[in-house]
Amino acid sequence: MNITGAVLEEIGRDRPFAQSRPITVGALDLDAPQPGELLVRIEAAGVCHSDLSVVDGNRPRPVPMLLGHEAAGTIEKTGGDTPGFAVGDRVVMSFLPRCGQCAACATDGRLPCEAGTRANNAGVLMAGGSRLHRDGELVHHHLGVSGFATHTVVDHRSAVVVGRDVAPDVAAVLGCAVLTGGGAVINAGDVQPGQDVIVVGLGGVGMAALITAVSLGNGRVIGVDALQAKLDRARELGADDALTPGDAVARGIRAPLVIEAAGHPRAFETAFALTAPGGRTVTVGLPAPTATSTITPLTITAEARSIVGSYLGSAVPSRDIPRYAQLWREGKLPVEALISDRIALDDINAAMDRLAAGEAVRQIMTF
Repeated sequence: MNITGAVLEEIGRDRPFAQSRPITVGALDLDAPQPGELLVRIEAAGVCHSDLSVVDGNRPRPVPMLLGHEAAGTIEKTGGDTPGFAVGDRVVMSFLPRCGQCAACATDGRLPCEAGTRANNAGVLMAGGSRLHRDGELVHHHLGVSGFATHTVVDHRSAVVVGRDVAPDVAAVLGCAVLTGGGAVINAGDVQPGQDVIVVGLGGVGMAALITAVSLGNGRVIGVDALQAKLDRARELGADDALTPGDAVARGIRAPLVIEAAGHPRAFETAFALTAPGGRTVTVGLPAPTATSTITPLTITAEARSIVGSYLGSAVPSRDIPRYAQLWREGKLPVEALISDRIALDDINAAMDRLAAGEAVRQIMTF
């Protein structure tokens, strides 16, 4: 079938992307779903740093590639052998499919699936190959989703059914920002009753971590970011305090759980400095591969600290997405508040500029 999508043509073009235009929007051909796959009409998709990291070259992927990994839509067709999925279901896409059979899948979300990771790195679906073409040329899939398009074909293990009561924009944000940020608090952070939580970096993932911590009603929740607008927003969303990195360190505040969600080496150093003795620093940010941080290793031993890396919030999407959807239904998780802008597909290059400048929490494109 013919679809319209946003294809990254070349990695590493200069900013502003609105001028260099590394992403083109145009027509593509989409193959029918194979056994175990779903044809999904995309209803909403979020613009995330994991998309930007491919555009700017921090996470090289094969090109041309149809971008977008945080998305939701309605199933229009199945290829058969898709238990639990039916035409008409609304699904949230997850950018890390799980085979359920490898050693990594047995870690309850701590490690990413081996088969899913291989497929993602190669720009193909779990069954192998691409379902996307343009003028006879193969186009790669982004993290098994390729959600910046009117339709997509995904492996059924890259999708989770949610109720039709979950609006498409909310459903999309559940699939990455909330799954990653919420999981940093609940899964990797293992937050305990009464514990304070500090979140460093208040983009989409960090703000999702913040509202998840607030929803649990445990101890104090403190947001840390360099931009005043994000600090103001954190207070509006229930943070007990919101501080710049310099102010937070100068005041000597510390917490038993600190989430680093900025993907910057200085943010990691700040998060480590704000972690209390016996506490846990959870890092979910994705810095450049060459980025380095400096910490004092003695502190880890002397204060019995833990540093935990968490990919996708150490999530099992089929378990965790319904959990967050229910918190949203109960009015405890204001996912809509994470949406800072609504854009069209044609706005994608400018959206990457806004994201790179730190001006957006979550930009949502609707179809």
